[in-house]
Amino acid sequence: MSDQWQVHKFGGSSLADAACFKHVCSILQNQSQSQNLNQPKKKAIVVSAMKGITDILLQITQFAKQSNLDYLKELKDLQQRLTDTIQALLPNNLQDQTQLISKFDNNFKDIRDILRATYLMHEYSQEILNHISGYGEFWSAQILHAYLTAMNLKANWLDTRKVLFVKQGETGPVIQWEKTKSTFNDWLTSNEIENCDYLVITGFIASTTNNIPTTLGRNGSDLTASIFGSLLKSESVTIWTDVDGILSADPKKVSQAVVLKNISYDEAMELAYFGAKVLHPGTIQPAQKDGIPITIRNTNNLNCPGTRIWFDNGEHQKTNSANNSINNHRLIKGLSIVDNVALVNVEGSNLIGVPSISERVFRCLCTVDVSVIMISQASSEHSICLAVKEHQSHLAKEALTEAFSSELTHGHMQSIEVIPSCSVLAAVGSRMREKVGIAARFFESIGNAGVNIKAISQGSSERNISVVIDEKDGSKALQAAHAAFYLSKQTISIGIIGSGLIGSTLIDQIKDESKHLLEELNIDLRVRGITTSKKMLLDEKLDLKHWKSDFESNSDTADLATFINFIHTDSLPHSVVVDCTASYDIAQHYVDWIKQGIHIITPNKRAGSGNMNFYKELRSYARQRNRHFLYEATVGAGLPIITTLRDLIHTGDKIEKIEGIFSGTLSFLFNTFNGDNKFSDVLKIAIDRGYTEPDPRDDLSGTDVVRKVMILAREMGVSIEEEDIQVDHLVPQHMQNNGTIEDFLNNLDQLDQIMADKMNKANVAGNVLRFVGCIDSIDKSNQGTVALKEYPKNHPFAHTQGSDNIIAFTTSRYNQTPLIIQGPGAGPAVTAGGVFADLLRLSTFLGAAT
Repeated sequence: MSDQWQVHKFGGSSLADAACFKHVCSILQNQSQSQNLNQPKKKAIVVSAMKGITDILLQITQFAKQSNLDYLKELKDLQQRLTDTIQALLPNNLQDQTQLISKFDNNFKDIRDILRATYLMHEYSQEILNHISGYGEFWSAQILHAYLTAMNLKANWLDTRKVLFVKQGETGPVIQWEKTKSTFNDWLTSNEIENCDYLVITGFIASTTNNIPTTLGRNGSDLTASIFGSLLKSESVTIWTDVDGILSADPKKVSQAVVLKNISYDEAMELAYFGAKVLHPGTIQPAQKDGIPITIRNTNNLNCPGTRIWFDNGEHQKTNSANNSINNHRLIKGLSIVDNVALVNVEGSNLIGVPSISERVFRCLCTVDVSVIMISQASSEHSICLAVKEHQSHLAKEALTEAFSSELTHGHMQSIEVIPSCSVLAAVGSRMREKVGIAARFFESIGNAGVNIKAISQGSSERNISVVIDEKDGSKALQAAHAAFYLSKQTISIGIIGSGLIGSTLIDQIKDESKHLLEELNIDLRVRGITTSKKMLLDEKLDLKHWKSDFESNSDTADLATFINFIHTDSLPHSVVVDCTASYDIAQHYVDWIKQGIHIITPNKRAGSGNMNFYKELRSYARQRNRHFLYEATVGAGLPIITTLRDLIHTGDKIEKIEGIFSGTLSFLFNTFNGDNKFSDVLKIAIDRGYTEPDPRDDLSGTDVVRKVMILAREMGVSIEEEDIQVDHLVPQHMQNNGTIEDFLNNLDQLDQIMADKMNKANVAGNVLRFVGCIDSIDKSNQGTVALKEYPKNHPFAHTQGSDNIIAFTTSRYNQTPLIIQGPGAGPAVTAGGVFADLLRLSTFLGAAT
């Protein structure tokens, strides 16, 4: 019968009611029409029980055991449901209706008799449970057969208890292939199956070698389909269900999980064993033995081709160049997670080199029926870690404690520890053994998400890498690993503090580039919160096109704790706070946020130039927690000043001096002020253009430059405080700290004569005025200065324009001619651009494509 048959299996959700049966028939006919008419294929159709029926049968059996008469009502309702289905499918064939309903009535009489005995005895055997729970498939097969026949299609049906024989083994039912093949071939011959186009087969149920009804276990209909695919030597097995195929991860935990178009038998088996519920783990082997491809498809989405399971590249001699094209070349095909796990750790320094310890551990657990999900053992044999189902963990500990009581008493074994509330996360892919660094990327992605790994296991085939983590971190770790292998987008939860010029410009920049970042780099910068000191707007994904109107109309009263808790969510692997304020109070929260696992990006100079102990604490915790504190925009807005400085230091260069015009505001002022105009008028223009700090005195007093000098000095490793820097203030003493910002702005004309005198003096000497900051690592007595200086007109600092910053690095390499960086150093666009660059830099640190 080779290549004459196709096997189709329909699950309970595909057979929920009469409409579903009709839809199944339509699928089968469409499948026939799509075949080559010169080579028509016969359809073997394996069916599960109608949706929910197996659970009902198990429940009523339990009711009967408990002497709960509700089992009779449940039976009556179930019988009526079947009757309604039959009448809906066969409205014009009363004789067939009557015959089938009568047959089912007899079934229900038998079930009532069995349950009556259970009701009286308060007990039932496993054989009784298997017998009753198998009726669902028995009914589904007969209903579908009757409907196909009513549609004038040549159909027959098979009760698999007559031909499929199994023996219960330690790992579940074992197919008795020889007896099954012989009996099935006899059945085919006696039923003249050659004249039949459709053969409906009961899934899930079978018989023991003693002809006692049994089952293949939950979801065993998948296994039935694979078995009969092998027995019929079919060209394919299609498993129809209510999902589009096997997904790269659980879509409830990873919203961006994708349907895997092609995976190998071994990959599918690994995913099934590690919790992917689409496929029964035992389904693969019978089809794999005969090289029969298995396809998972959705009965409700016929446009989706589903997932094809077959051989991987080079895995079988039947594959050729055409067949190889079906393979998806992703190194990791999918990730699966098993929750409700406990880690059992057997540890002892005197176990090293002692033979049979592992054998005793596993034999002990076997005797109490504890199943081991994952094993990890140090090469020193000092410890053995076992992942088990959490509900069995205490049983495992008790059994091991008893088995090793002597070793524990004499100190040869230190402890048997149970770590509860764990999950096992597995990365699966046959092809990952072809490339170095897959395990490193897997572990790095989990670490970047702030998740600690408790145990690791990898087989020599390198098809599966598994780790044990805290269950509370499972979703975050799964999403981070999924994104790391480009199975989904690298998603970052972003909270923006401050909606002023810089914050609003940044939001607009993210909005304008979001589509490009998604399509080209798979980066999803998801702004989920915006807050000011007075109000905040929180949403899973803010509409950045209309955020300003939403912020005005839909915002809540600002609460920083609520804001942070919303941004730092377990539903996304990474979170970052972008502080676009100049607030000292906001900066004081940085350490706490780093401790919580939140990255920080900011143009706010307060943390980098504040108390040295706080600065050291912040940097220390960032390293300890593997969190990123990025602040490129604190010096030079969007210019790569800090990045360049780090590159010089990390490549071994010695920094001798950094000197520059660090303030875009003051650069603009002294590029524009020439003595013929008023200094106060130039300052007002700078304020209007957004060049100044919120308080312009921070610029004019040199405070802004002092902070930048401190940030760069600390980046060089210099421990420096604000009072260590010599400052030449532009603002007279009486105007520095007295009055409000408005008072200061109203008295700007007091600066005009002072600045005019300085400009006249420079002009007489043929020089220009520039406000400069300097860090000198050679002159230890004068490491930091901030002052208004005169420079000759041929000096690089004299050639700046507008709000340019210019920085000169004098180093051991750049000694004769300093390394110069020059460009706009003020304004919301360039500052927001510097922050945006840090966001993209963070994305690459977390594993995004570059």
